[in-house]
Amino acid sequence: MSDAKRPRIPRGLRADGAALWSYGFRPFFLGGALWAVAAMALWIAALIHGLPLGGDYGPALWHAHEMVFGFAPAVLAGFLLTAIPNWTGSLPVSGPALIGLFSVWAAGRAAMAAAALTGPWAAAAIDAAFLPLLLAIAAREIVAGRKWNDLKVLAGVTAVMAGNLGFHGAVLLGGDPGLWLRAAVAGYVVLVLIIGGRIIPSFTRNWLNRQGAAAMPVPYNRFDMGVIALSALALAAWTLAPESRAAALACAAAALLNAARLARWRGWAIMSEPLLWVLHLSYGFVPLGFLAVAASVAGVVQPVSALHVLTVGVIGAMMLAVMTRATRGHTGRALAASRLTTLSYLFLFAAALARPLADLAGSPRLMEAAGILWMGAFGLFVAEHGAMLILRRRQPAGAQAGA
Repeated sequence: MSDAKRPRIPRGLRADGAALWSYGFRPFFLGGALWAVAAMALWIAALIHGLPLGGDYGPALWHAHEMVFGFAPAVLAGFLLTAIPNWTGSLPVSGPALIGLFSVWAAGRAAMAAAALTGPWAAAAIDAAFLPLLLAIAAREIVAGRKWNDLKVLAGVTAVMAGNLGFHGAVLLGGDPGLWLRAAVAGYVVLVLIIGGRIIPSFTRNWLNRQGAAAMPVPYNRFDMGVIALSALALAAWTLAPESRAAALACAAAALLNAARLARWRGWAIMSEPLLWVLHLSYGFVPLGFLAVAASVAGVVQPVSALHVLTVGVIGAMMLAVMTRATRGHTGRALAASRLTTLSYLFLFAAALARPLADLAGSPRLMEAAGILWMGAFGLFVAEHGAMLILRRRQPAGAQAGA
């Protein structure tokens, strides 16, 4: 049977069982968004009311861990478990296997929240189980599908996994957890450079084609490869020697190159479509983040401010952008942003600016406002997309989520 005549059956949309466990994006996007709100609420309560969090980890390290190694891996899992079947043509992880994987992630959140009761060693062991499982599943699917070019995505996942293990080791045995936190953040940023560089120009080109535009984004070429390579080196220098002049110079160069890369994707031509401009604006925080890192070496901004430009502006915003688009596309909805979706984007970008400004101004109120804006962004995602993730809706033939 030719491909043209072959019936198109949406993979992963099983006719039996709960819809929530039919595809990886469903439980992990919903769980990740709910935890983004809950974990931030707990952190604000710790700041305002002195709520004890994290046992021996302490509230500050607990907050850092749960944002980078709790919330973010859930969204990463939802993306990979949805995108890899599209890349390889394989069936997605679903049913009992998906329930088991999600349960391991959820157990890690409970263990870290109750670290004072379980003890730090038990909490670390339970939490550390998730990312190796995710890496093994992703590697198995990519290798089985012979998609060798996609193996580079695993480097970012490996960096996040190593960062989590190192973070726990540093807290338990004595060391610098900041080193491992930076390593994980660097891993996420590399994933944004790779995957964002793949989807942003592609989605932009598709939209411009439908509008009948003549000029298109520049296709992926050696310039992109060079930008990714130099950016990875700059991130490695920042991870290992965050106060060094070499790291500052490398990050400044990476900022300029990533700004040039972004300009090649013609973001100014798609500003009427929120599902697209959010991707471009999220990537726009990549050069801002590199500049912030360089400025932190010069003493212009605090290192924690530079870190939050990357974690909130790049990682958080890109994740929210992908979550909204993939949820709508993979549940058969139109790829168009509602007012609530657009408002969630604006909340998160406001949080990305307010958080480093809080450090610059020394304002606890502004820091609280940034947390509330973060909660508002992901709370709006749950309010609008939660039912889409839980309930089943048949996907039209040929519908594409673009995950």
